[in-house]
Amino acid sequence: MAKSLKVTQTKSVISEKQNQRDTLRSLGLKKIGQSVVREDTQANRGYIRAVAHLVVVEEIDA
Repeated sequence: MAKSLKVTQTKSVISEKQNQRDTLRSLGLKKIGQSVVREDTQANRGYIRAVAHLVVVEEIDA
């Protein structure tokens, strides 16, 4: 069964660097409290690691 990651934005991007803002947008996050489900790949793990201080991640079975 393929694993997925539920990524929820918990903090604002106002004082963050532009590359971190771009990373959140590439994950599909625009607002605080918004969640997206992404496939558990190395690329997505790297995106999440770059903005780990702004998001909460849960592993789900999909």
